[in-house]
Amino acid sequence: MGNHILYIEDDNEVGDLVKQNLIDNGYELTWLKSGNQFDRYLDKVEMVILDIMLPGLDGFTVGQRIKEMNETIPILFLTARTAIEDKLKGLEFADDYLTKPFHPKELLLRIDILLRRFEKVTLDVVYIDHLKVDLKANQIFNTETNEEIFLTEKQFKIFHYLLRNTNQILTKEQIYSNVWNQPYIEGDKTLNVHIRYLRQKIEKKPEDPKIIQTIRGLGYRVKQ
Repeated sequence: MGNHILYIEDDNEVGDLVKQNLIDNGYELTWLKSGNQFDRYLDKVEMVILDIMLPGLDGFTVGQRIKEMNETIPILFLTARTAIEDKLKGLEFADDYLTKPFHPKELLLRIDILLRRFEKVTLDVVYIDHLKVDLKANQIFNTETNEEIFLTEKQFKIFHYLLRNTNQILTKEQIYSNVWNQPYIEGDKTLNVHIRYLRQKIEKKPEDPKIIQTIRGLGYRVKQ
């Protein structure tokens, strides 16, 4: 059985096309025509495809609530809204944005890329350098000393988000939006301070970090 996708779209014509395309390519699909009951399905699906213009709650609101409830589920906006303002708003928390009309093969490719990117978070435990990170229990252990490393809530959210996007450079704007759920303000040092304290706890040499890399002028990356 293929990956299970939650699809939220109120347009029957578009919905039928997407549904048939995904089922023909081996995906399981739950199709909702509004976002009112999305929370019933989050523990059953690996991904969400979401329109913006929906009856009741709009897609932006639904998407933000999904990420608040489970940040490890990738969200792809599939929408007729083409304005750059909409794209920027959506990508503050969603993981991809595809506008209508679209080619069915492009949709399949983007789905595949997102599912592969998020594949690591289906693991309960991640090993990186000298660390064992239990993502389900929110615990980190030093495998050399067998001691638990205690992080603050924000520190763990930052590290979890970096791990979820291993080998990708994440900007300050992306990290701030996903951890604090609000836009990053240029010049704000809050994230820098949290990264510094996080490194002091998890790095062997915080002054020469190997786990959380700084990519000058771009952001941060965890590399494996």
